[in-house]
Formats: sequence, C-alpha cells, structure tokens
Amino acid sequence: MSGSVGRLLRARPARNAWIAALFVVALGRVAYAQEPVMKERDVDENSVTKALTPQAPDDDVVTRGFVLMNKQPGAAPRPASPARKPSAQILITFATNSSTLTESAETALDKVAHALQSEQLAAYRFRVEGHADPRGSPDVNMKLSEDRAAAVVQYLTEKDGIAPERLSSVGKGSSEPLNQRNPTAPENRRVTIVTVTD
Repeated sequence: MSGSVGRLLRARPARNAWIAALFVVALGRVAYAQEPVMKERDVDENSVTKALTPQAPDDDVVTRGFVLMNKQPGAAPRPASPARKPSAQILITFATNSSTLTESAETALDKVAHALQSEQLAAYRFRVEGHADPRGSPDVNMKLSEDRAAAVVQYLTEKDGIAPERLSSVGKGSSEPLNQRNPTAPENRRVTIVTVTD
C-alpha cells in the first residue's frame, strides 16, 4: 500500500477503514480489468472460443412470450453494464523487425483457426489488430503492425482455410500499449483478434 494511503489510514483507523476497503476493491478492478495476453504455448481452442464468443445479456429472459425480469417491483433501474468487447489478446511472435511468423506462432494460429471454425464462432467475422511497441518511429511502427496483422490474416485464410470475408486486418502501431510502465514489454507487441458484432 502506498505510503500516503498508509499514513492516512493510521491517522484515523476507525473513521477511514472504509477507504482501505475501497482502495483494495479499486486495485482488484485495475488488476482484472485488462484481459490477459495469451502466450503462444498457452493458446488452445477452448480459451480462444471463450474469449471471442459474445456474451448474451443476462438481465431479461424471454420464455413463451413472457419477459422474466431480474428486478424488484418499484426498484430503481440498474445502470446498464458496458458490454464486454469479445477479444483475444495473443502474443504472436515474428522474426525481428519483420512480419514473418515464427513456427510457434503458426502452431498457435492453427489452434485459433480451429476456434474460429467452431460452432460457437462460425457465424462471426473478426478483426485482426496488430500492435507494436514504441521503439522506432511512429510511421515504421504503424507499417510493421499493419504488415503483421495482414500476415496473420493471410496465414489463417491460406493455410487454415478461414473464409477471407470473415477476416479483416488493421494496424494500431504503438497507440494501445497494454503495459505502459514498460513500453518495450512483449505484451505491447501482440495481435488482438476482435469479434465484429455490428
């Protein structure tokens, strides 16, 4: 716990006990808000399928023309929680400063392809986003991220038989780092696969 928060809590322990609880809850939310990055060796069909499957709303259940609501009569409406953006953050490796996939990347993408062909995901389209770390110029990083996203799409369509119309690619350059404390961390050089739901 940071020194300033610790001093505050020691000064008024009874009155400020709730601050500690809120602080811990906030830390927990920060820690779990970001989806973890799957390393190539950890990629499997089930984890990719789960990450990319859109979640159905669970507040209202429609059964035979009736709407069963999970709300108390007269209760104030609960604020809508933001819909989870179905995506899988995958640490796909490439040859240094190139868009050439490594052998381990190809093995991981074969598992991704199995997930995309699963019954749960067969009806969806996907956007492959390439990300780079901030080393190099923004223009070079953007081009590299575009080329890497395109290489993933090319592999999935040509080697694994995913229909080309189901996939698109986009480069994000270094604009969306996952690890802002360490800009050159491996998770900042990743591919994100996003389910297109609109």
